[in-house]
Amino acid sequence: MLKYLICSILIYFAFAKAMLAQTEATKEYRVQTVAFYNLENLFDTVDDVTLNDEASPMMELDPGIREEVYDKKLTNMARVIRKLGAEKSESAPAIVGVCEVENRKVLVDLVNHPLLKEFDYGIEHFESPDRRGIDTGFVYRKSEFRILNAASKELFIYDTEDGHRIYTRSPIIVTGELNGDKMTFIVNHWPSRSGGEQKSRSKRNAAAALNKAIVDSLHSIDAMSKIFIMGDFNDDPTNESLKDILKAERDREKIRPQMIYNPYSQMHKDGYNTLAYRDSGNLFDQITFTYPLLQEAQQTGYKYWQAHIYNPGFLTNKTGRYKGYPHRSFIGNVFADGYSDHFPVFVYLVREIKTGKK
Repeated sequence: MLKYLICSILIYFAFAKAMLAQTEATKEYRVQTVAFYNLENLFDTVDDVTLNDEASPMMELDPGIREEVYDKKLTNMARVIRKLGAEKSESAPAIVGVCEVENRKVLVDLVNHPLLKEFDYGIEHFESPDRRGIDTGFVYRKSEFRILNAASKELFIYDTEDGHRIYTRSPIIVTGELNGDKMTFIVNHWPSRSGGEQKSRSKRNAAAALNKAIVDSLHSIDAMSKIFIMGDFNDDPTNESLKDILKAERDREKIRPQMIYNPYSQMHKDGYNTLAYRDSGNLFDQITFTYPLLQEAQQTGYKYWQAHIYNPGFLTNKTGRYKGYPHRSFIGNVFADGYSDHFPVFVYLVREIKTGKK
């Protein structure tokens, strides 16, 4: 009798497991892509007398070829953006944070390019105080994302020697709904390593502290806020700014409410890069996010699935001195017919599709 009872129990559990597996297999999911891309000096062909844009590679070109180069640059950027995450989302990204753009006009020209126009992208852009006129931007598909609020936040940093303010890029903060799921995006381009990593470190630490303050403010309103902090941080995941000040954690198992997860930390440990300089690779481009986007949080709506660096063959130099480096747009004041000196990054978000809903 006991033997038959045990047999019955085993059969029951095997049947239940099979039914669960079948249920999981028949579930449908919607996939959305959130991306970030440093567009490497996407400047227009007009000299803005209020900025130091004459130092940009575009303005250093012969005036007779600027329009041709600008059009080619837009085509190259559009070609990349429409491919980001398309392998699994089967469409262009819902959200793209960008940096190294001169103004709103270049973003308007970009989203209206024939390669992107069908996706009906909207734009959020604010002029930053950066003396070269370099800004960050936020591009979103209007059919997928609804803006609730958008703002920029100036970063106040000062020269340690003379006390003068250093004018740099402002982060953009955008809150909205991705197919009804509320989330906030902070798009960054932190101060460069000009003068050396150590000498310039305090500037990026200040940028990290500003982002942490923004995140903390959002958490004070809703402890389970879905927040993305993305950008060209000019620091690796292991640097003080990201690891100790922003507190972007590598170990997923340690993430708890109001903490930030950085999936690019493990990629960095594994030797992956988004740019190369003087034969040294760095992973400056990253997308980090808060706990509620993890499966473990058991929240409704979109959840994090995968993180990637987009570095297909056409974005990489095949030969020569810069073999393996990103195939950039400009080398000095010469247009190299490339894309950017950074590889873009993206994450997949997934949401289970309920019956009768998309």
